[in-house]
Amino acid sequence: MHRILFPFLLLLLTACGGKDQSGAEGKWIQGNEEEKLETIERQFRGFDKAMVETGYRYQELYWAGQDENWEYANYQLEKIRTAIESGLQRRPKREESAQHFLTVALPEMELSVQEKDTVAFNQGFKMLTANCNACHAMESVPHFMVKTPLHRASPIRK
Repeated sequence: MHRILFPFLLLLLTACGGKDQSGAEGKWIQGNEEEKLETIERQFRGFDKAMVETGYRYQELYWAGQDENWEYANYQLEKIRTAIESGLQRRPKREESAQHFLTVALPEMELSVQEKDTVAFNQGFKMLTANCNACHAMESVPHFMVKTPLHRASPIRK
């Protein structure tokens, strides 16, 4: 049996490892330097990708607080800040709306996480949610209504 299996595995391994993996696959970033940068900028897009990440981390933050997993909650707050700040680099016109969120709402939420108290966390989370919705209203997208998560999608538990 080993005489049959070994040559098959050897053939499989050499077939899978034969290609050079260096460089961009398909070389899809083409053109002169300016065109290449424009392609990359389109891939990063604007603030919408930052909001997708923020929404995911908002949910993770909520469940971390419910589980009293304070280290994970703090991690999510750091990543929310990073996502928003990165989005602002791409779309600086959003900065005015985001300033209150970054300078007041997030620091207040950070304090409630530092207290390691679920009641304080839930109060802070309500204020954070209200600030999300206020920012959306300032950006003329009040139909992006944020609400407390009802169902957990993540497998992360304490």
